[in-house]
Amino acid sequence: MKKYKIGYTQGVYDMFHVGHLRLINHAKEQCDYLIVGVNSDDLVQDYKKKKPVISEDDRAEIVRNIKAVDECVIVSTLDKVEVLQKFRYDAVFIGDDWKGKPRWVQTQKDLAEYHVDVVYLPHTEGVSSTQLRPSNNEKVEE
Repeated sequence: MKKYKIGYTQGVYDMFHVGHLRLINHAKEQCDYLIVGVNSDDLVQDYKKKKPVISEDDRAEIVRNIKAVDECVIVSTLDKVEVLQKFRYDAVFIGDDWKGKPRWVQTQKDLAEYHVDVVYLPHTEGVSSTQLRPSNNEKVEE
């Protein structure tokens, strides 16, 4: 396993769950310093067409307090090259459920020009924030 100096991963981290924790911990195992980007509320609304349950500041505070995280930043773009310009990293870590998807094939090509690796980590099956989120039809007890 290659050891990177600075690693980067990014996500919504809404309704933080064990899959998020495992991905962050696996990423940290492969780098000395891990930067985690938390997608801003506006970015999530823009590309997922839904508002996060937990605010960006609260999601960032949760992520910032995970021992594997060296730095946590709120980001407003999915463009990893744009993020690379602000936060220099050697590798970006993503769940292997994204492997082969057009956006990540292109991201891999774009980052290769900067000698940055895309590292696919094991995805935790059976858990996601989308699955945890109640549908609009379900009544939520308050």
